[in-house]
Amino acid sequence: MTDHQVRLMTWNIWWRFGPRWCERQPGILETIRRFTPDIVGLQEVWGTQGTTQADELADALGLHAAFAAPSYPASNQSDVELGVALLSRWPITQYDGLPMPARHRAWDPVVLKAAADHPAGRMPILVACLEHATTYSDDRLAQATLLADLATDPSTDGPCPSLAIGDLNAAADSAVLRPLREVLIEAWTAGGGAADAITLPSSHPSAPLEAGPELVDQRIDHIFYRPGHEDQLVGVESAKIAGDSYDGIYPSDHRAVICDLRWHDR
Repeated sequence: MTDHQVRLMTWNIWWRFGPRWCERQPGILETIRRFTPDIVGLQEVWGTQGTTQADELADALGLHAAFAAPSYPASNQSDVELGVALLSRWPITQYDGLPMPARHRAWDPVVLKAAADHPAGRMPILVACLEHATTYSDDRLAQATLLADLATDPSTDGPCPSLAIGDLNAAADSAVLRPLREVLIEAWTAGGGAADAITLPSSHPSAPLEAGPELVDQRIDHIFYRPGHEDQLVGVESAKIAGDSYDGIYPSDHRAVICDLRWHDR
């Protein structure tokens, strides 16, 4: 019986928002390097005509990268995109940006649908940042439903778990995540992560306090999965938070979530 494993990270890296965004980049790089994840889902990633933040991180870390835009919130610079991205230790064999439901926006935000060539076989991965306006919870719920549908499509069945990760802008017990909880497993809970863990802390110097208690001081960044087939046993060996200050500067206003998955067939 062969065990397979993957270390997953999801992190909203705050685009070019906030003060001193250039000085935050070394902290982002060193945090990822320190925790050595195999798969990293990134949100609020910048992209220009010549490169993307994901490509620069991948080049520095020896990883593969994929990027899709637009995403939430809207970019405030016409020449710099705001998107979601995937970093992978293994080649990314397929990726696409699929539009998400957004009745209240004049543009279509995307979810990054990708696959990585894990040693066990094809690993399906979704990376998303859901609607952040709590007043638009109809869009948030519709987007969570789309993620659940994509993650459970029979085409994702195979030798690896199917993954849905990202800044979902909803606390773990939020009704917004009900479609995901009904068909997927939340890795943080399965791995014994602390019930009071926070990924959008009010203690950050630039905390978006206007987002309110539904998001601030909550764990709103999540890793969901489901086994690749009915005879696959998946366990979560650890669940931790990362993203402390680096050289006195917080890399992002969010903290990252890291989970270790291990699986084998019955």
